[in-house]
Amino acid sequence: MAILGSRSPSVWFLRQEDKGKEFGRIWGQRGGKMAGGTRAIGRGICVLLGISLEDTQKELEHMVRKILNLRVFEDESGKHWSKSVMDKQYEVLCVSQFTLQCVLKGNKPDFHLAMPAEQAESFYKGFLEQLRKAYRPELIKDGKFGAYMQVHIQNDGPVTIELESPAPGAAASDPKQQSNLRNQHSHCLAAPRPMTRILRGGVRGGSGLQP
Repeated sequence: MAILGSRSPSVWFLRQEDKGKEFGRIWGQRGGKMAGGTRAIGRGICVLLGISLEDTQKELEHMVRKILNLRVFEDESGKHWSKSVMDKQYEVLCVSQFTLQCVLKGNKPDFHLAMPAEQAESFYKGFLEQLRKAYRPELIKDGKFGAYMQVHIQNDGPVTIELESPAPGAAASDPKQQSNLRNQHSHCLAAPRPMTRILRGGVRGGSGLQP
């Protein structure tokens, strides 16, 4: 989703295919006490979602399609990049992470591009709803929105893929707006762009997420 003039959900996918290993685990912890219990999946992908101020329903729907149809798994013969999470009937673990919308001011991260929490929570719920409509709802797991999380991930490969995935036609047509966005990115070279990242996780080990 690194299209100038458009900011779409930032998603990390983490692949896990070891039948004997737990992949995603989420705990909520505040003040030393568990908040929200544990979320875990076995084989599947983990999605870390960063929602920007400019995200719309179009970006949401586009991202859901990409998540479910991206071919990051092997087929039965061992051929790479052949099967999606839906093809394999694997699980999806989703975690909201506003820090994916970070830009840098010197050495300090700034999150003014992230959607405010109240709006973002509604957007996140809509994202989960769309995933469950498009796939088997019992295979879509999620963490507690806005909770402090500890994330444990073992990446398979490791393999990381970045997808630039705005909704069709979402890029800015105004040259001045495009120029402003380019300037913003040139001044924040270390800033995460709105994008999708896919990491294959855990063929040789487990991974965990904790809110």
